[in-house]
Amino acid sequence: MIRAMYRLAEALALLGGVVLVALTLMVVASVTGRALTGIGLGPVQGDFELVEVGVAVAIFFFMPWCYVKGGHATVDLLYMHMGATGRRAIQVLSDLLMLAVWLVLVWQLSLGMLEKREYMETTFILQMPIWWGYALCVLGGVAGCLVYIARTLTLLGLAREPEGWAPEANAGH
Repeated sequence: MIRAMYRLAEALALLGGVVLVALTLMVVASVTGRALTGIGLGPVQGDFELVEVGVAVAIFFFMPWCYVKGGHATVDLLYMHMGATGRRAIQVLSDLLMLAVWLVLVWQLSLGMLEKREYMETTFILQMPIWWGYALCVLGGVAGCLVYIARTLTLLGLAREPEGWAPEANAGH
């Protein structure tokens, strides 16, 4: 089950990468279209709306994978001088605190999504329902919660870390 959570994080990160590449290509097309308006081309309509939603979605899709790979910023001033028990305690505490933050974030995003859906709010130019972006961010947030739960279970010894997935093995890369 832990491996499945980590694979979900990996898949979402890859999907987030696809979203960013698509956004990049769209921005290039839009800027090129703006420069070539004299020959009948023009900018991509609603490009800034798509970038706004796409970047938010990509960030939520990247964060669980960043955690799995040990990519979050850390301050090691005292941590590196602690024993294994102290480091484990700090990891468990910080993971539980981050899980609490993720749970609140998902809860609030869900409430926002339901409100945007209820009032049928749309973007100005494309008239795209705003709740779609919220729904995708909730998906990334739920994956983040699952990854934090999975990792915390392994730190507490209640589950086994899949081979090759330990964040410590990946830190610094």
